[in-house]
Amino acid sequence: MASTCPNCGKKLHWYDIKAECSECGVSIPNFNWEARLEADNELAEKKFSTFYRALNRLAYSIWGTKLRIARIILSFVPVIGFILPWATIKSDAKSVGLDLFGITCEKSLLDIFSDFFSNAGNYITNMGYEGFSGVLSFTMFGVLFMALSLVFAVIAFFLILITAKHSKTKAMVTFDILSVLSACASAVMIHFASGACAGQTAVNFGSFPLYNISAQVNWGFYVALVLLLVATVMNGMVAKAPAKSDEQLENERLERKAAKEAAEHEKELQNEIARREEEARAKQEEAERVAKAKADLAAREQKKKK
Repeated sequence: MASTCPNCGKKLHWYDIKAECSECGVSIPNFNWEARLEADNELAEKKFSTFYRALNRLAYSIWGTKLRIARIILSFVPVIGFILPWATIKSDAKSVGLDLFGITCEKSLLDIFSDFFSNAGNYITNMGYEGFSGVLSFTMFGVLFMALSLVFAVIAFFLILITAKHSKTKAMVTFDILSVLSACASAVMIHFASGACAGQTAVNFGSFPLYNISAQVNWGFYVALVLLLVATVMNGMVAKAPAKSDEQLENERLERKAAKEAAEHEKELQNEIARREEEARAKQEEAERVAKAKADLAAREQKKKK
């Protein structure tokens, strides 16, 4: 209940339970209801307009043009590159690989993460013994940069959706470049690990003992790097390409809506015409049956008279 009567301004108390004001008799819930209804309609139209504009911009960002369709696909594809083997640390005992499922080695990236989080202190201690510049240290730095590259690539992908209202933003390009640089830094760390292998015949890689070690960057890194560069170029091209305004997108939506409604109306008219034709045909057939029945009856009556 309002604190005062909207018509006369009389102060309302907790015991004023009637719908009508005791002073002027106006119905408080229904006072000026037409104006309030019109205001509610205008507010609803404004909110729906904002909602439709956001949907228009999101849809345009994803599949508004052929370039944007290619962009959304090629921005997701680089994630596949992180499943492939980026590098391998080989030894006479076991081999450790920077790939998700151990395609080229006994211990995969998942095994490295699992072992690290269960023996983090052991890893830090062994890296300290190397002065953070040995095979284990450089390999773990490579894993770290690989993970950062993946994070930046995922952020760049979701920014396509988050920044849909800003067609000219270069945020995706920035994160794509960070992803490429992180990937390159990962490969550089593996190269350093390969150089450190000559001075270390044995390494305690967490709980994985390695002997007579060799390290190398694998083909999966180059595939991932190419995919990341392609995604970077595509996001750059989209940022420079001309983009439609909110007004253009809304007009196109309204045109599609009008065309759809016109098609539905035309279909309804055709259905109505078909229904009426069917009714007329049914009536005609019924009339013909009645006429035939009358003719048969008249013929029988005529025959009886003879």
